Amino acid sequence: MGFDKKLVQELETKGNTLRRNVVYSMGVDYPGHIGGTFSSADIMAALYFHKMKHSPSDRYMKDRDRLILSKGHIAILQYAALAEAGYFPVEDLKDTKKINSILQGHPDLLKSGHLGIEAGTGSLGQGLSIGVGMALGFRLDNLPSKVYVIVGDGELAEGQIWEAAMAAKVFGLDNLVAIVDKNSKQAQGIIAERFDLDPSADKWTAFGWNAIEIDGHNMEEILSGLDAADAVKGKPTVIIANTVKGKGYDLAEAHPAGMHNAPLSQDEYDAIMAKLS
Repeated sequence: MGFDKKLVQELETKGNTLRRNVVYSMGVDYPGHIGGTFSSADIMAALYFHKMKHSPSDRYMKDRDRLILSKGHIAILQYAALAEAGYFPVEDLKDTKKINSILQGHPDLLKSGHLGIEAGTGSLGQGLSIGVGMALGFRLDNLPSKVYVIVGDGELAEGQIWEAAMAAKVFGLDNLVAIVDKNSKQAQGIIAERFDLDPSADKWTAFGWNAIEIDGHNMEEILSGLDAADAVKGKPTVIIANTVKGKGYDLAEAHPAGMHNAPLSQDEYDAIMAKLS
């Protein structure tokens, strides 16, 4: 399916804007998860600025779509998107992870639910279960809402992910879409050398899911995958997005483990902000 070139370019720009917002929220000499935020940024841009039904002026609308960030350690990316979408001023991102801030290092429903956070996450493996519960609730309430759950590929080693996957198949939750950020790296290095999860698509298919593989930095493929998920009936869909950890920042791409959760020097901060501008 072809998409309007202007739309694609706008969303690509949004992806880089989110990366810039992430760096702004980190500041200098304070660690942040650059690697996993930058690999997911294009997906997040497509969801918040095109695909999902949501509104900062009516943030509790009953039939809004939900985004659950199962890989909750990249909360700064979701904050970046929510600020850019108008849920709160971008300038407030500078308070991220400060003591008593409403923008904590992991999504906190009690502190920031009013800002568009839908669930408290960060203990890996739990987000998909939350998504299953929400999807079942929407069915009971006859709501058209969709639930999108962003999962890390290293997180797939958690058994609870597969319990949730089985339940989603049993209940035929076609209003549930899991998106795997498959950047092939985790905090300690290459996933295949530590807990090999391939072939990933075959595993999801065996669990009764519709599996779609895309380039997670190709905006047209991201949009096509999200649209294809809408057409699937009677089963949940997983979009396996092949990404690059640290995408857009040369140092993070070259040293993904070292930049998993790392601070930026003043020179690094200035350089990446200039590049992303």
